[in-house]
Amino acid sequence: MSKFARLLHLVDSSIPTGSFAYSYGLESSLTFGLVKNLFGLRNYLYSFLQQVVSLEFPFMNSCYKIELPDLGECLKVIAEEYDAMMLVPTIHKASTVQGKNWLKLLESFYPDAGMGEIKIWFEKQKLPLHFVLVFTLCLKRVGFTLQDIQAMYLHMTLRDQVSAAIRLGFIGPMEGHRLQHDFYTIFDNLIEVYQEKEYYEATRSAFLLDTSQVFHEDIYSKLFQN
Repeated sequence: MSKFARLLHLVDSSIPTGSFAYSYGLESSLTFGLVKNLFGLRNYLYSFLQQVVSLEFPFMNSCYKIELPDLGECLKVIAEEYDAMMLVPTIHKASTVQGKNWLKLLESFYPDAGMGEIKIWFEKQKLPLHFVLVFTLCLKRVGFTLQDIQAMYLHMTLRDQVSAAIRLGFIGPMEGHRLQHDFYTIFDNLIEVYQEKEYYEATRSAFLLDTSQVFHEDIYSKLFQN
C-alpha cells in the first residue's frame, strides 16, 4: 500500500518537474488549425500517444534492463542515440530541463538510492540528462516495475496534453477529464505492443506533430513554451 501511495504521489500534477510549462505542439496545432474540433483533438492525442510508445518506450525498456549500479558503455550508446533523436531544439531543451528537475527531486525523496551516481555518470560522459532516461533509471532504483513505470509515464504525458487543451480554452474541464478517462482504455494495448522493443527499434510516427512543434516559435502570443 505504501508503494502504491508513493506512485500516486510521483504522478501528481503538482510535482515540480516543469512538464506543465510545455504543450509539446498542441498550442501551435490549435493556433494554425491542425486541430479544429474534439474529433481532431482525439486524433491528435492518439497520434501523440502512439509516438510516445514507439519512440520513448524502447529507450525505457533498454534503460531498465541495465544492471545497477554499473551503468557502463551500454547506457552511453542508449543516451547518445536518444539525444540524436531529439530533433526539435525546444523539445530537446524541455527534455533536459525536466530530466534535471526529476533527478533532483528523486534524489531528495530517496537520499539512500544513489541517484547522485546517475548525475555524475552523465556529467562525466558529457551527455544531456534527458527526462525519459533518468525517469526510468531513477524509478528502477527505488523498486518500481517496468510496467508501472510505463503506465505512469503514459498517464503523465496524456494528463499534460489534456491539461494544456483545457488551459488553452479549447475544451472544458469536465469534457477534458472525460476524454482522459476514455483514453485509459488503450493503455494496456499500447504497452503490450512495445513492451519488448529495444532502443534500436525506436521510431518516430507523428511527423505532422513534430512539424507543429517547430511552428510553435511562430505563434505571436504564447501560453506555453512549447
